Amino acid sequence: MLRVLFVGDVFGQPGRRVLSARLPELRKGVDFAVVNMENSAGGFGMHREAADAALKAGADCFTLGNHAWHHRDVFTMMNDEVTYPIVRPLNYSDPGAPGVGWRTFDVQGEGGSRERLTVVQVLGRVFMEALANPFRALDDLLDRGEDLGNILVDVHAEATSEKQALAWHLDGRVAAVIGTHTHVPTADTRILPGGTAYQTDAGFTGPHDSVIGSDPAAPIQRFLTERHDRYRVADGRAELNGVRLELEWNRAVKIERVRIVEGE
Repeated sequence: MLRVLFVGDVFGQPGRRVLSARLPELRKGVDFAVVNMENSAGGFGMHREAADAALKAGADCFTLGNHAWHHRDVFTMMNDEVTYPIVRPLNYSDPGAPGVGWRTFDVQGEGGSRERLTVVQVLGRVFMEALANPFRALDDLLDRGEDLGNILVDVHAEATSEKQALAWHLDGRVAAVIGTHTHVPTADTRILPGGTAYQTDAGFTGPHDSVIGSDPAAPIQRFLTERHDRYRVADGRAELNGVRLELEWNRAVKIERVRIVEGE
C-alpha cells in the first residue's frame, strides 16, 4: 500500500504560507507528497524561494503547468534533479525542452515495503496552448514497457470534458488521474471501473476570498468593460486543497478530498 498526498496549484504568497503551515501535519499520514507549484511565484510559475519552502515543508515532487517557464530560476533548478524533483508537462513536442515530463521514485510504503511511484504531467489542448496530443504522449510512455510502478497523472487542463476523457482513456492503466489548473475543487471524486482514481480538479492552494487567486477587483472590471486590468494576488486568509490516495499494484484503493481553510 502506498499513501500519496496530491496538493492542488499553489498560488502566490498566501498559498505558500498555508502550504508551509499545514503540509508538515498532512505529510505525517502519507508516504509521498506531490505539490503542483504552477502559480506559486506571484501567480505565475515557480521560483527558487517557493521551491525551497515547499521542500522544507515536506514536498517530495513538484508538478508545474502552462506557466512552467515563467521564471528563470526554473531552468537552473531543472538541471539539479537531485535537489529539485520537478515534473513539467510531458507533451512538449520539442525533444530539447528543459526538464522531464515524468519521474519514477522509490518510496518506502506502509509497513516498510519499497514501492515505485511514477508522477507524470500533461497539458490539455482545449482553450490552451497548442501542444502535442496528451493522449498520444501518455500512450507512448505507457507502451514503453518500463516498470513505472504506481502511476499518478496530473492533467493540467481547462476543459472538464478533456480531463474526463483522458481519465477514461487511461482507466486500468494508471493508478490516478488528478486534474489541476481551474483552481476550483470538484465533487466528482471516485474510482473508475478499471481501478483508476479520478477527480476533475483538485482545487488550489491560495487566497480563499478571491477569483481563482486574484483580488476580485480586476477580474470584475475585465468582465464589465472587456478591458484588461492588472491582476494581483488577493490578500487575507488562504485555503489548501488536494486529494489523499491509497494505491496498490497501480490501482487505487481509496481517494478522498482534502480541504483546509485558515480560520475554520
